[in-house]
Amino acid sequence: MNEITIKKEKKKVTDLTKGKPLKLILSFYWPLLLTSMLQQFYNFADTWIVGKGLGDDALAAVGNMGSLFFLIVGFSFGIANGFGIMIAQSYGAGDMEELKHRLAGIIELGIIIALWLTLLSVIYLPTVLRLLRTDELIFEDSLRYGYVIFGGLASAICYNISAAVLRALGDSKTPLKAIIVSSVVNVSLNSLFIFGFHMGAEGVGIATICAQVISAAFCISRLKKISFIKLEKRHFKNGANVFLDLLKNGLPMALMNSITAVGCMVVQYFINGYGVVYTAAYAACSKYLNLFMNPASTAGSAMSAYTGQNYGAREYGRIKEGLKVCLGISACAYLLLGSLLVFAPSMLAGILLSGTEQIELVCGFLPKCGAMLIFVDFLFVFRSAVQGMGKPLLPMISGIAEMIIRIFIISFFMERIGFDAAAYAEIGAWVGACLINAFALMAFLAPFFRKKQDTCALRAM
Repeated sequence: MNEITIKKEKKKVTDLTKGKPLKLILSFYWPLLLTSMLQQFYNFADTWIVGKGLGDDALAAVGNMGSLFFLIVGFSFGIANGFGIMIAQSYGAGDMEELKHRLAGIIELGIIIALWLTLLSVIYLPTVLRLLRTDELIFEDSLRYGYVIFGGLASAICYNISAAVLRALGDSKTPLKAIIVSSVVNVSLNSLFIFGFHMGAEGVGIATICAQVISAAFCISRLKKISFIKLEKRHFKNGANVFLDLLKNGLPMALMNSITAVGCMVVQYFINGYGVVYTAAYAACSKYLNLFMNPASTAGSAMSAYTGQNYGAREYGRIKEGLKVCLGISACAYLLLGSLLVFAPSMLAGILLSGTEQIELVCGFLPKCGAMLIFVDFLFVFRSAVQGMGKPLLPMISGIAEMIIRIFIISFFMERIGFDAAAYAEIGAWVGACLINAFALMAFLAPFFRKKQDTCALRAM
């Protein structure tokens, strides 16, 4: 492939190492935010359709799967993002041959991961639901929904990996287009299966899998059209070093998500022990937190791609500028969405729930978390910057800290203060992880700026 062709293809993606950081990040951020919001939208639509079409018990059954789903899919999402950072660094450094070998390794590892996660999650689903103390009233619905979701896990993994590679190359528009199409499919099939065919919770799972297959196919078709990453047979003949490099960056990020999910599962365990009312209320609270974290989480994803490319290109000063932009986005998101959680909890609760007791519990939970949302918003940016530099160990340690804090607070305070303990468990985890990642980022960036200052001083002499 000649140099002119490569340059033309590169124009179709985004080089984040050149140009004004504010303009670059915002142009990359908005399609990414819309993508993420649409994903949350159809997850939210699932919840609304289940709650209104099948009732609060069915909502509890689907919501009960949230922490377990995060454990499995969060693992694949983390490892995909870790792989994506390696692609971003190769792209930023301009090493296309290294990029191709890494991409081939990602495909091979992705197939193995999808097979193993599907097998394990389907086999052990009933056991895990029992360990979570799932109420018998919702056990069968949780089981049917879980078998569908985890049986089709390969589609979610395929989308996560392909979208992570596209983002690493600076393309945030293709995942957006994929999600627009899949969102329409998801909501349409949900309505058809629940209100038309009168299916149970498994209908929601089938609709989700169909939507994920479409979004994955859309992203893969785009990757095939990027000629400068076109793979040949020789790129799949990799030494152990390629796989080790990928896993060294991907596994800590995957484990961070899974460790965090274990903490959430322990919270779910204690919540489930208080009955279906608590389970339904916690499901609604989790949906709103995930939705309202989304703008800051997306800023973190933008920071990850931006940092990865600039770290590969050794443009360390640009990382600092990008950090300011992404923290500014997160601060704006906090002011808007945190206020909504604090001042309008009853309105939010009434959208998803109909039971008076459930709504009352949600109204106690959301304002507390809304006031402290700034910590998790900044956490996403700090953590993503550290990961983008290829330093996943401390973010993983922060995941362990999150888990320990959640488990301690929920186990110690649940019997004493009730449902409020779940809110304080979230807040405590956010604060602890945010401080760890902020410290890590300063520690990793400081040497680069000291070197720059020393170089300037020598030139002045």
